[in-house]
Amino acid sequence: MYAEGFFLQALVYLATAVIAVPLAKRLGLGSVLGYLIGGVAIGPFALGLVGKEGQDVLHFAEFGVVLMLFLVGLELAPARVWRMRAPIVGLGSLQVLATAAAITGLATLLGLEWKAALAIGLALSLSSTAIVLQTLVEKGLIRTAGGQSAFAVLLFQDIAVIPMLAFLPLLATAGATPFVDEHTTTWVSDLPAGGQVAAVLGAVGAIVLAGRYGLRPVFRAIARSGLRELFTAGALLLVIGIAMLMAKVGLSPALGTFVAGVVLANSEYRHELEDNVEPFKGLLLGLFFIAVGTSIDFALIGRELATILGLVAGLVAVKLVILNVLGHLFRLGTDQNLLFTFALAQGGEFAFVLLSFALQNGVIEAPVAALVIAVVALSMALTPLLMLFSEKVLIPRLGTRAEIEVPPTAVEETAPRVVIAGFGRFGEIVGRLLRAEGFEASVLDFDSDQVDLLRRMGMRVYYGDATRHDLLAAAGAGSAELLVVAVDDPLRTKRIVEVARRYFPRLRILARAQGRVDAQELVELGVEHVYRETLDAALRVGRDALHALGVPAYQAQRTAQAFRRHDELALTELAAHRHERHYVNLARRRIEDVEEALRADQQRANESKDAGWDVESLAEELAPEASSKP
Repeated sequence: MYAEGFFLQALVYLATAVIAVPLAKRLGLGSVLGYLIGGVAIGPFALGLVGKEGQDVLHFAEFGVVLMLFLVGLELAPARVWRMRAPIVGLGSLQVLATAAAITGLATLLGLEWKAALAIGLALSLSSTAIVLQTLVEKGLIRTAGGQSAFAVLLFQDIAVIPMLAFLPLLATAGATPFVDEHTTTWVSDLPAGGQVAAVLGAVGAIVLAGRYGLRPVFRAIARSGLRELFTAGALLLVIGIAMLMAKVGLSPALGTFVAGVVLANSEYRHELEDNVEPFKGLLLGLFFIAVGTSIDFALIGRELATILGLVAGLVAVKLVILNVLGHLFRLGTDQNLLFTFALAQGGEFAFVLLSFALQNGVIEAPVAALVIAVVALSMALTPLLMLFSEKVLIPRLGTRAEIEVPPTAVEETAPRVVIAGFGRFGEIVGRLLRAEGFEASVLDFDSDQVDLLRRMGMRVYYGDATRHDLLAAAGAGSAELLVVAVDDPLRTKRIVEVARRYFPRLRILARAQGRVDAQELVELGVEHVYRETLDAALRVGRDALHALGVPAYQAQRTAQAFRRHDELALTELAAHRHERHYVNLARRRIEDVEEALRADQQRANESKDAGWDVESLAEELAPEASSKP
């Protein structure tokens, strides 16, 4: 019976996502608002398909925020985080302090006792990391100046949750009986203040050291197994383990996984980790947004409609004013300041945690907590609409219409112009040649030992399967000019080419082939530049063999070059007929044509008056080689 109920609930949530999100995106509302509307529709105040158990789902789905912060960390190399320290600390701290102070003052004027007002001010100073980042990424705005400023504030807010949780018990009203849950105890709860600080620093230090020195051998061993599902299990084990460790020492699990992501941002397994965690993050965040929609207490809203709408409007107005002023102080342009301001003008998911904690410790009363939770939920639901209003109405009328630029603190590494799939004996030479001329390539290789060796040699190589379009995209295929397929497995080469041509049609492909049949298959797939791995070596051997038999060096060279030219033309021509019945006869005829052409070339060379190098004719023969190469 339990299993049946579980599957029924899963069916309801999945059906909600599948129906609501495409409809919302078709209407231009975005996926986040689609999830929220879907949650409202199936909640206890609409269709009633989900009851109070939606709160349990909400707590479970908060793990999606943890996964999201891990992925955000993977995108941030430590050097970049250090460059962003000014907006993170400066802009983030000013936003939290100013917002908390303003809301505390307003709550006191409304008649709340100052301790309860301060607790509410701290909770409402936070914004929704999940909704804002998801919306910015979905709209392609995360790399803009406004998007980076919003990210910096959100990151500081996630860090600020830790001292807030430590501070709230100090506000407990005298005589109140705080609720104590045995499941919320930590390893450090009985330690003195100094011991707790040492334990926290030790836990963070352990994550940093493990990420830098301990995890690579583990992932290398997992990669050697060749089982993709094992790598997925390892990635989830890493995130869940760090989240539990952080919870046990009293820290935010999201902060811990963010630190781990930053430490692993330069790892060769970064792209593979991203790809394995991303689906779980997307599903859990969607579940989180649906659960937020189901948790909105419309009975309370109906009873206190005017009060709640006024409080929501007041919260949004206070945040808009403070954020707009801070954006001007940090010299954001009009367009970017509007984006920054309207993106963060809501309550956040951590407000639920802080309000629940304040309620448990007797800082605020239950009716007040329920009212504020409804305000937070409604403000979160309004976020996509606020951003749409800014994007469609305000920016076209008030914006500067200037080109969006990324601030210096958020500049990414130069996007690679070349992606190399496979970095063995073939691909390594290509990569070194490009590097010698100043062209940095992004490299994917499925051999963990080779990746480890080349990383220690100072090359930018990542572990990953290039047959997966998401990993190719993460490696930069979407913006690169060339894809060099240098793997030694013909089946994988063919699969990579198929994926690349499907998802990145503008990408020029240079592909390695083992033999004639493999080369013809690649030509059939539309690859214009195919390189048989043994052709050059075989031509050199043939040229030297001719010279050793007494043929003049220049004549041997001309013969080898002529053979390449005719053979590659034949390869392209025969590729179109390889499935026809008369292919063998065509191939035999083409081989005879090549040999006859070579004899004719030799005859012309013998008739030449000049017994040395015929520079002009040799140049003419070599010139079309590059253009005729398939």
